[in-house]
Amino acid sequence: MNLRLPKSERLHADKLIKELFNEGSSFFLYPFKVIYLRKIDMIGQANQVLISVSKKKIKKASGRNYIKRRIKESYRLNKHLLKADGFILGFIFVGKPEMSFSEMEPRLIQILEKLSLEPIAHSSSNE
Repeated sequence: MNLRLPKSERLHADKLIKELFNEGSSFFLYPFKVIYLRKIDMIGQANQVLISVSKKKIKKASGRNYIKRRIKESYRLNKHLLKADGFILGFIFVGKPEMSFSEMEPRLIQILEKLSLEPIAHSSSNE
């Protein structure tokens, strides 16, 4: 099992980010708002993830980076729950700045399990 989180699994392309926010579906599971999009042309490729922490919620960059590192670590350890199926994911943290890793990880696991049950009918296609 590969527990790395290489650049190929991090969402950084402006075009894909815009597509995720414009066409993606979303749901809320505290402390995350999750935006996701399943791309038909990316099936079989690694899932890509975007992690965002609000500057309005957590003022200091060091605090935002602390939260982002915890979310990345939680995703990295549990990404095997969501098979590589062309998902583009956005995790937007909306919780409290004092939230610990042990509180975040179970929620992220719930999110990945919920997404793994998502039917392929929610795919994105240019119609």
